[in-house]
Amino acid sequence: MMDVERSSLCNCVVNFLLEENYVLTAFELLHELLDDGRDHHAIRLKEFFSDPSNFPPDQISRLNSLRVADPQSLLEEKEATQEKLALSEYELRLAQEDISKLKSELQKRVELSPTQLTESTPDAAGSPGSDLLKRKKDGSSFDLGPLNNNERRDLNCAVQEYLRLAGYRLTAMTFYEEVTDQNLDVWQNTPASVPDALRHYYYQYLSSTSEAAKEKVAMIRENESLLKSSEILNEEKGRLLKNKELADNQISGLTKSLETFQKDVKDKENQIKRLKQSLEHQRKELNDCRSEITSLKMHIEGYRSGRNVMASDTDTAETQSIEKCKEEIKILHLEIEKLKAKSTTSPESVERTDSGKESVQPEEKVVEIDEETPLISHPTDAESVKQDVPPLVGDMTKPEGFPQDSTGSFTDKVNTIDESPRVSEQNGDVPSPAPGISVKSDNLGCDGSLENTGSETIQILADALPKIVPYVLINHREELLPLMMCAIERHPDGSTRDSLTHTLFNLIKRPDEQQRQIIMDACISLAKNVGQMRTETELLPQCWEQINHMYEERRLLVAQSCGQIAEFVRPEIRDSLILSIVQQLIEDAASVVRDAAAHNLALLLPLFPNADKYFKVEELVFQLVCDPSGVVVETTLRELVPAVIKWGNNLEHVLKVLLSHALSCAQRCPPISGVEGSLESHLRVLGERERWNLDVLLRMLIELLPLIRQKATDTCPFPPVLESNDNTFSDALLDLYAGGHVEWPAFEWMHVDCFSDLINLSCMLHRKEDNLRNRITKFLLAVGQSYGDSYRVHIMLPVFLVAVGDDADFTFFPSAIHSRIKGLRPKSVVATRLATTCVLPLLLAGILGSPSKRDQLEDYLRKLLVDNHLNENQSTRRYADVIDAVRFLCSFEQHHGMIFNILWEMVVSSSMDMKINAANLLKVIVPYVDTKVASTHVVPALVTLGSDPNLKVKYVSIESFGAVAQHFKNDVIVDKIRVQMDAFLDDGSHEATIAVVRALSVAVPHTTERLRDYILKIFHFSAVPTSPGDITRRGERANAFCEAIRALDATDLSVNSVREYLLPTIQNMLKDPEALDPAHKEALEIIMKERSGGTLDTISKVMGAHLGTGIASSVTSFFGESGLLGKKETAESSPQQSAPPSPNAAATLPPQPAEDTRFMRIMRGNFTDMLRGKGKNPDEAPH
Repeated sequence: MMDVERSSLCNCVVNFLLEENYVLTAFELLHELLDDGRDHHAIRLKEFFSDPSNFPPDQISRLNSLRVADPQSLLEEKEATQEKLALSEYELRLAQEDISKLKSELQKRVELSPTQLTESTPDAAGSPGSDLLKRKKDGSSFDLGPLNNNERRDLNCAVQEYLRLAGYRLTAMTFYEEVTDQNLDVWQNTPASVPDALRHYYYQYLSSTSEAAKEKVAMIRENESLLKSSEILNEEKGRLLKNKELADNQISGLTKSLETFQKDVKDKENQIKRLKQSLEHQRKELNDCRSEITSLKMHIEGYRSGRNVMASDTDTAETQSIEKCKEEIKILHLEIEKLKAKSTTSPESVERTDSGKESVQPEEKVVEIDEETPLISHPTDAESVKQDVPPLVGDMTKPEGFPQDSTGSFTDKVNTIDESPRVSEQNGDVPSPAPGISVKSDNLGCDGSLENTGSETIQILADALPKIVPYVLINHREELLPLMMCAIERHPDGSTRDSLTHTLFNLIKRPDEQQRQIIMDACISLAKNVGQMRTETELLPQCWEQINHMYEERRLLVAQSCGQIAEFVRPEIRDSLILSIVQQLIEDAASVVRDAAAHNLALLLPLFPNADKYFKVEELVFQLVCDPSGVVVETTLRELVPAVIKWGNNLEHVLKVLLSHALSCAQRCPPISGVEGSLESHLRVLGERERWNLDVLLRMLIELLPLIRQKATDTCPFPPVLESNDNTFSDALLDLYAGGHVEWPAFEWMHVDCFSDLINLSCMLHRKEDNLRNRITKFLLAVGQSYGDSYRVHIMLPVFLVAVGDDADFTFFPSAIHSRIKGLRPKSVVATRLATTCVLPLLLAGILGSPSKRDQLEDYLRKLLVDNHLNENQSTRRYADVIDAVRFLCSFEQHHGMIFNILWEMVVSSSMDMKINAANLLKVIVPYVDTKVASTHVVPALVTLGSDPNLKVKYVSIESFGAVAQHFKNDVIVDKIRVQMDAFLDDGSHEATIAVVRALSVAVPHTTERLRDYILKIFHFSAVPTSPGDITRRGERANAFCEAIRALDATDLSVNSVREYLLPTIQNMLKDPEALDPAHKEALEIIMKERSGGTLDTISKVMGAHLGTGIASSVTSFFGESGLLGKKETAESSPQQSAPPSPNAAATLPPQPAEDTRFMRIMRGNFTDMLRGKGKNPDEAPH
């Protein structure tokens, strides 16, 4: 590659020198190239200087015949030459003028023939060489025009720099002398002034294409058209401003009219208030009338009793009393007629309030005595009436004793009310009249007396319930619901009903699920009985009041009521007020409330009168789908999403919004790297919320797949073919679809829109986002299973093959969508790497990973891992991306056998690179296999690679053994690892020792105690002396052992292991302070002091010495200048001071305190770099 590059640069310099007529410089370059043996680079120079047209033979022979002249002859020739030079300069000026004229004419011709700009299309990606450069120059020479002064100066400096760097010193000197109008030592600060400029120009030229020139010309033309468009738009803007002024005038007029309308509305509202006040006044008068009726009844009863006592009076007296009663009844008739006339004066208010309607209806029933029937036919009749009515009235006239009544008396009264006829309110059924009394449509008899008595009972019940509820146990308050419902349903006063309804919703402070259901059943029953208007004006306002309650159980009650009460209100209320309540509950802080809101919104949607609020509901659905609570998401996907699609019948828009949400969710995340054009600049750093949202959106896409499939089937333009193949997309159907004669958008959405968006999404996911990539894979597998094998082979596979940069068959695609599918092909090196990293795993696991494509998957994997490597020399980076894609495929257990078959082919290959790649692949797939597979496949393959004579293969296999030790604790596997590590260490090489220590250090926190003891024994190698002059190797060894020591220090080690292995190793490390990193050195000193017990003993002494002087003095001594962490060491500890104690001394040491726990050691191992203080020596006593 370097030879090709050098050849290309040399050709560029030769072309420049010959074009600019620097003949002497070119001649010197020819001789230097010949002296260097680079004859193939000097071909063009040889042709130039051997061309008779450039150098005539007679001149050459004359020059060859010249002899060396003496100084006198040279002086004469110089003078003659100067004279000729003056003439030549004059002719040169004339020639330059002619050249400038010719160049200007040539430039005009170029401008008149723009087609020449597009005829030159050099391929920048081809192999560099003189022919390519010549083609590029020939294709673009007419585009550049003559060199201006700035360009000439920059190129001169660049060529001078190249000649100097390439070692052509004589040529550079000749060029320096030949360029007389410029100081080549000083390059002005221009954009072209860069180090090694000619190479930069070369690479920039190779990366450019004629398409870029075309695009530039197109941009210039587009700029002109945009300027014209801008003028047109300015004119349009002027017209729009005029229209805006007219619209503003219209708006001002409409605003004035709106203000007048608002005034009229306010007047109407005031009128309504006055009518309501008059209605309340009429209610009071009606109550007075009822009291008069009651007094009249009492008078009649008194008269009956008097009649019974005076049975011996004359018929005249009886007739007079009857006439007197008739007159009183007539007077009552007149009063009722007056009230009826007053009540009819405000019909609008009566229609707006259902309560007013109930208050007027009882007026239509009055008591009328039948004139033809005797009032008292027999004394016993009077006695029976006397026994029926007064006791009931007597009971109702004792409100003081009401709270003391038993539950049974409440039930009896409610039963009495329930059994009483509802003639005046609902049914209009009239009971059979009693003797002497008849009930008509406008009068009331004995049953009217009972109903009035029931009204009094309702009044007493309404007054008593708010006082009784607080004194009833919470678990028994639901027993009051029948009484409360009866009072709410029958009470005539609206404010009292509102108070009772408020009590109903606040009956239990924090109702559980069963209690909420009881309350909801009561509300539903009440809504059925009172009708739509009262449900809207009495029940719904109570729901709205509870929506911000502090207890979530109460808000949960509101959420449940919205879906169940909606059936009993008007349709226009459902998608306005109730939907607003649900929307506010969806934003509640409690997840149970949001879950209930989602469930009840699904119940509410079928009750909406139309789909006017579709987009608002769809927005709420996606808000719930992306909810942080898993319970809410499950309810939304299971109930709400199908309900919305069934109600709105707009699956296409839901899918469009879903994919848009997924892409925007990933695009909002910051890139991994800010370097423009790098691979990491395309990948995103997902937060937890964004990762959750993407996961649930992909789950939603999987849930919608059956509906998508059904939509495609229902809209199939070839129903006979589809039905003949059991509703599967067969080859025959796809063949008809490929004809392109009819449109099938529901079918095309999957492979044109959905797959491309999923590919774009996957290209933003880091390789660690396996969960999201796994979700996309499951969707692709489900699509293949749902749409059939023909669709997977002929549609899905070509799309993803093109997306990873491979060739594909477009036979079954209509020609209209070929360009869109081909647009998925990566167009740059970075795009190719991105496709390999992000899209190739989907192709392997999601398309070829289906059971029916097992053979094709194996062939494709062998092509990636074996054939491509043998046929072409892939870059290491590209192969690493392929290995990562295979790693993702290993997360599916059913592919393990096939992968290991290919791996064994790589292990036994004769290629060193193939074996290294096999070791790397084994390393990354270790976490995805079980103990059996690791023992039977992974470890034998690594043992084979570890026995390879090539050292690179052997060292790479050591890292893979470390991965196995990190993930498996099986004794058999551990023993095999130890045996193989012994074999590596027997080589005695520095690289093998370092690789073994580092590989096992990674496995220390996760492996068994046997392997940790084995690592401790490896520490004996720390005593082996190293070459004093090779500081690099000493540093590598010191760092490897220090990392292993710090990893082991965070584990539980036995006292013997610490004394025999750990402390001597630390001592050996400290003997070579130059090779130690300062952070490692500090950590080793702390570990040694703590593990040897010296520092802990000092701490105990410090704490004991100051125990009697108080905590403050103890802390001061501990952290002061002479304390443990405050003292700064001024000299290195001698080997005698840092040596481990003898066995006898170790026996006398106090046991290790409880503070030195494993957690503390882990913290010390991870945060040693933060420690800056150093402990004192054990023999230093506190002052």
